[in-house]
Amino acid sequence: MAVFKVLGSAAGGGFPQWNCNCPNCAGLRAGGLRAAPRTQSSVALSADGQDWLLINASPEVLQQIRQTPALQPARALRDSGVAAVLLIDAQIDHTAGLLMLRERATPLPLYATPEVLGDLEQGLGLPRLLGHYGGLAPRALPLDGGAIDAPFLGPLQVQALPLHSQPPPFSPYRGRPRRGDTVGLKIHNPQTGRKLFYAPGLGRIDAPVWAAMQWADTVLVDGTFWSETEMIDLGLSGKRAAEMGHLPQSGAEGMLHWLRQLPPSTGKWLIHINNSNPVLREDSAEHAELRAAGVALAYDGLEIVL
Repeated sequence: MAVFKVLGSAAGGGFPQWNCNCPNCAGLRAGGLRAAPRTQSSVALSADGQDWLLINASPEVLQQIRQTPALQPARALRDSGVAAVLLIDAQIDHTAGLLMLRERATPLPLYATPEVLGDLEQGLGLPRLLGHYGGLAPRALPLDGGAIDAPFLGPLQVQALPLHSQPPPFSPYRGRPRRGDTVGLKIHNPQTGRKLFYAPGLGRIDAPVWAAMQWADTVLVDGTFWSETEMIDLGLSGKRAAEMGHLPQSGAEGMLHWLRQLPPSTGKWLIHINNSNPVLREDSAEHAELRAAGVALAYDGLEIVL
């Protein structure tokens, strides 16, 4: 059975964030908030429940593996269900977990665009550092509409779609993004006909992205911020959502505007939810607005059968 599994559904820092005392984080710690804790953004895909494509390696990857027995099948003395990793961008929240996966006898297959690999090498030195351990084996992540070459995924087809967003702060291209800095994924199981679109880092919905959202039976899209000025309003940052490469949910052209236009039969999920977002509070007006629009919040452990 082909499965898409959410390992972590929060944005960078998780929820609650380790050093944050915003109303959401403080309320969750105190036990007075109707909300669920979440680890940082990562998902996994498998055709058979044995070999998995880890999509993004979050800083909490070891905790996520421990909480997901299928990722530790124990077929040998040292074994892992993680057959390969795919990175949708070079953000630390999606790449720091590679350091935790270093104890391998063979290089870890890593699907990423040249832009992402370049930022990892030049900005973080990760490929060079991990070369002293198990190492990485880069694999092409085509941007021409072709599926990745991953035999362990069986019939599943995974295609990368370039997105409008921002490269990480350590990238020399921050503020002038390139095609390939951030991608979404179109996942298709031709045996069942099921289709899923995954885009946790999405700054703008252009024609190709909208076509992908309409194509899919299930969409999991950027749920980072409720409003454009959320971080400013809370005193957490001086940056607007757009400056950080994220399309907020509210507003005339916000994410909800687009999700409301999809058919009722489409599964609509927000993922990569920042700790500041009021939708995390299950008794908030914003959460009620999501539910009225037929949109749900992804959560750690969510499984979607393809």
